[in-house]
Amino acid sequence: MKESITVEQVLTPKGWLENQTITADSGKIVSISDATSAELSSIYNGKLIPGYFDTQVNGGGGVLFNHSPSAAIVETMALAHLRFGTTSMLPTIITDNASTMAQAADAIAEVMAGGPECIKALIKGIHFEGPFLSKAKKGVHEAQFIRTPSDVELATLCRKDIGKVLLTVAPETVSTSFIKEMVAEGVVVAIGHTNASYEQVQAAIDAGATGFTHLYNAMSALTSREPGAVGAALLNDRVYCGFIIDHHHLHRKSAELALNVKTANRAMLVTDAMAHVGSDIERLHFFNTEIVRHGDKLTTPDGKTLAGSCLDMHSAVLNTHNDCGVTLEDASKMASATPAQFMGLESDIGSITEGQRADFLLLNSANVLTHVFSNMRMVF
Repeated sequence: MKESITVEQVLTPKGWLENQTITADSGKIVSISDATSAELSSIYNGKLIPGYFDTQVNGGGGVLFNHSPSAAIVETMALAHLRFGTTSMLPTIITDNASTMAQAADAIAEVMAGGPECIKALIKGIHFEGPFLSKAKKGVHEAQFIRTPSDVELATLCRKDIGKVLLTVAPETVSTSFIKEMVAEGVVVAIGHTNASYEQVQAAIDAGATGFTHLYNAMSALTSREPGAVGAALLNDRVYCGFIIDHHHLHRKSAELALNVKTANRAMLVTDAMAHVGSDIERLHFFNTEIVRHGDKLTTPDGKTLAGSCLDMHSAVLNTHNDCGVTLEDASKMASATPAQFMGLESDIGSITEGQRADFLLLNSANVLTHVFSNMRMVF
């Protein structure tokens, strides 16, 4: 069934177009054309940009994926983030035991095979952030579950019924042959929670790793005598880097510097969101500790260790645009087209153009998010 909307401005790969009618058939864009006088009578005033794709979503709506991996939990998370413009996402399992990883994969498979259509449209796969990480850079991850790969985890990672799989690893914990094996199986490998040297990180990139999970945070730093993981990320123009722009994980100028180097073609905005997004909870049980909310910041009870974020994607875009010297167009790209390309989904999502899914966000003149469209349906 064909449906159309007419908008004052729309951001396309060719730039901004004015007074356009976008027509979709079964949720896919089939045409973008100048609006007729009749269509202008029911125009949406504002700026239409692509829906956001968040590749790192630990929780939302008061629930954490690790706590009870199930289709119901995935649905709660997806709906919590949808209201903030996330029309595509990778539910993320933080370092845990093999059973929890398998349950998470089962939940994603259940949603993708027979879940509600509105949820299936959002879920693109799964992100396993660990367990093959560095204890020296574990952050809030539980040390007892950090380990080297075994056949049990490999069976989960290589499933073909869970959509796109993103795996974060520390190069000093896994071999380059393991990375090559994962890439051959279609897994997207990112580097994170690592204390590896520049040479170890470069070897992982040469083996097929294409991303960095939350650049700067929980990784070996760039120094005068050792480039570290950060240096390797900035020097390799073919790799993608995720950024948590909540102004707690990164100093604004540190973010601005790296964003200038990576550009909107390789920089991606992520939330690393915990259960707090879309919820009023203040404290969350997490393995042997708690995650406590302090305004817009999440930490362990001592206040010293960051524990994910309560950031939503639209706030990430606004923070990047307003505070890091990035245009709205580039900030939008970092939250849509670039993560789509990173995960190999650029032919389906990430841009407002013919053949893409009709996932849009309408912003007013102050860049406030006023409408969310998923598969051409207005959902908020």
